[in-house]
Amino acid sequence: MFVVAEVVKSLALLISLVFNILYFLLVTRIILSWVAADPYNEIVQIIYRATDLILAPLKRLPLQIGMLDFSPVVAFILLSVLKNFITNILYQIAYRLG
Repeated sequence: MFVVAEVVKSLALLISLVFNILYFLLVTRIILSWVAADPYNEIVQIIYRATDLILAPLKRLPLQIGMLDFSPVVAFILLSVLKNFITNILYQIAYRLG
């Protein structure tokens, strides 16, 4: 059972890494929205496609006050809660197995 516990811990670390990459991409998208980034640049398009999966449902909500859009803030909060929930469950499973 020790091996299974270590696999579950590794899965939790992998999921945590994926969420950290999503955080980085969201911050990058926020910075790109402040500067005049070329929308035809391939890297910019990849960042926008990856973060649109998260931000598109939130943009439908009334989260914009004047010129400020709070959907990235809500996305950070939701991602953080989801990351903590998933990784804590996986760590608890690993603890009980090992």
